[in-house]
Amino acid sequence: QIRDGDEYTRFALLSSLVSVEYIREVCDIADKHCDGFLRFTTRNNIEFMVDSKEKVQPLLDTLASYGNKYPVGGTGAGVTNIVHTQGWVHCHTPATDASGVVKAVMDELFDYFTSMKLPAQVRIALACCLDMCGAVHASDIAILGIHRKPPMIDHSRITGVCELPLAIASCPLGAIKPAKAEVDGKEIKTVKVTVERCMFCGNCYTRLE
Repeated sequence: QIRDGDEYTRFALLSSLVSVEYIREVCDIADKHCDGFLRFTTRNNIEFMVDSKEKVQPLLDTLASYGNKYPVGGTGAGVTNIVHTQGWVHCHTPATDASGVVKAVMDELFDYFTSMKLPAQVRIALACCLDMCGAVHASDIAILGIHRKPPMIDHSRITGVCELPLAIASCPLGAIKPAKAEVDGKEIKTVKVTVERCMFCGNCYTRLE
């Protein structure tokens, strides 16, 4: 792909969770072929930047020597890299895993990443809950995790791990109400969930965990 006249770029697929060793290896490739210049796109691709067409093929040969570790693609009429939220690795409110689902989907669509066989470019994104912090609504295909059950409350632990007023205020529909429960023969303050009012948004999960 040619940009800005004489600037040639190539993309390699990047996971959103990588090790320090991986980053160092990417930097070594950039030092060898791109005078140290590379950038990470908003869709988690690595963009190696070279200043002449003659440098493109040696770069491609180096990337190919790693097998499928650095596939080249994601531009033109193909599937771009799938962006996703962090899921269980980092976030408190996901309804599904992120990396596992994305890996399974991309395994099936991998040939469309490295080729341009589609009518147009296709962008896919996954969000682990209805917060949609991955901006899946801005992609062509969205995979969205949704909660299907109301939160479960452990009355024996709740007062030690969360502030009840914050838990109650976290619900946009007022489905969480103050309550009392008996634990080990003692009456304690807790909350209850009106299931009929719960819309399974997961907003209370960080307050009730």
